[in-house]
Amino acid sequence: MAIQPMHILLVEDDLDFGAALQRALGSYGYTSEWARSVSQARAMADSGNEEVFACIVLDLGLPDGEGLNQLRSWRSRGVDLPVIVLTARDALASRVEGLDAGADDYVVKPVAPEELASRIRAVTRRSAGQASSVWEIGNLRLDMRKHEVSQDGAPVPLSPREFQVLAELARHAGVVLPKHRLARALNPLGEPLEFNALDWHVHNLRRKLGAERIRTVRGVGYCLQE
Repeated sequence: MAIQPMHILLVEDDLDFGAALQRALGSYGYTSEWARSVSQARAMADSGNEEVFACIVLDLGLPDGEGLNQLRSWRSRGVDLPVIVLTARDALASRVEGLDAGADDYVVKPVAPEELASRIRAVTRRSAGQASSVWEIGNLRLDMRKHEVSQDGAPVPLSPREFQVLAELARHAGVVLPKHRLARALNPLGEPLEFNALDWHVHNLRRKLGAERIRTVRGVGYCLQE
């Protein structure tokens, strides 16, 4: 089971299947928001919130349009979120079209929840530039499955929230992550984490990892140094 929470945008118009899928994702540690149409998906992912989501699970045949057309639109505008197409269309031509449109994976329904969870882990770690569930950023090592961190081979004990902050920074290593996006990503379904609390967790991480590990860009946010 995934230990590090990730927030998923689920785009599926079938009420029964969508509800079952959302419950299944929850059992694997994922939070999710559910869109039942192209317009809802566009509103959720195009409102400056795309960085809140770790992955999009996208059906193709939606009541107000084609999921592939929306995928092409996202890609043409530079939205690089991992996208898994989840559809009943199993023809070779459909799979090729989906991948060529910019999907990171193409999964045919029905799919076992554990397989979908594994595929989500795979596309999100590839998006973060990592080849396995153990992420390495310089001398820093994060085991995303075991919730463990080490630096120069020595274990670094972190609280659950400290690990969550570090993991989100690691997902964007080398990039300045704005405070408001980091605060929202840490609590995607509720009120964003207060900046004072976020600053305190970053302070504790610097104390444990070294002050130079996380750079502050004043007025913007934080960057995990590679």
